[in-house]
Amino acid sequence: MMLSINRVTILSLLAICLCQGNQIYAQSDSLLFPQMPGVVSYTYRKFFEKDVPATLDMVKAAGFTDIEFSSLFGKTASELRAFIDVRGIKCSSFGVGYSDLVNKTDSVAQNAKALGAQYVRVAGMPHKAALTPQEMQKAIDDFNRAGKILKDKYGLTFVYHNHGFEFELYKNGTLYDYLVQQTNPKYVSFELDIFWAFFPGQDPAALLNKYGNRYRLIHLKDLKKGVKGDFSGGTSQDNDVALGTGQIDLPSVLKAAKKAGIEHYYIEDESNNVLAQVPQSIAYLRGLK
Repeated sequence: MMLSINRVTILSLLAICLCQGNQIYAQSDSLLFPQMPGVVSYTYRKFFEKDVPATLDMVKAAGFTDIEFSSLFGKTASELRAFIDVRGIKCSSFGVGYSDLVNKTDSVAQNAKALGAQYVRVAGMPHKAALTPQEMQKAIDDFNRAGKILKDKYGLTFVYHNHGFEFELYKNGTLYDYLVQQTNPKYVSFELDIFWAFFPGQDPAALLNKYGNRYRLIHLKDLKKGVKGDFSGGTSQDNDVALGTGQIDLPSVLKAAKKAGIEHYYIEDESNNVLAQVPQSIAYLRGLK
């Protein structure tokens, strides 16, 4: 089925968001999450792949002004920056692949700076099957090295985004615990994907309470009810449901995130139903008391 982006789609999305948003503005003083979240570009990836400017119009129509790009979508960083500037959207984080971080650190940094991003994010690390301590140690060494370059040379902060497989048991905790403990806080920070923490059996709120300001960014997502997780780091995209309709205790997560000092909250919806689910997620967040 061909995806289309047109004026009716954009205006309809804007109308839904404004209608839902106006219902809660008057009560903002009592809300748990009164601010507007940001969004991960991966949410609208199928649209971005076809028409970047029109998709950014959709992003703005939905109410987003903060974006984490996971791709340049065939544009240069400068071209993408021009598109977002004219729409009043800011790129706060730039997601890249592990290989690019390690082997093209300067190029990654230059693109991040061109986008106006403060953070450079990697989600995942090379591993053959179940993640091993040796593979984790290699990632730790790479993150410390690249993070130092990004910080000292470019003033950027590196963040690692969990993907579930890092929570294999190791020593008195998990490999993820080892990652946090062995990386230099000056050069390595973290982005908590609450879906990919919950899926392998972790409590996202407990992680936020445990590691506090090591976390700078957060992905807000929810897991479909009845789905059981594992350490694979993968599941059907349509197990990603609108916030508040799944299994994750989002009020507890948001309270812990506020205490930890999270700087950017991003909705990430990996499903094939984002045009319906994203406005629902925004309304849920901004209606929490």
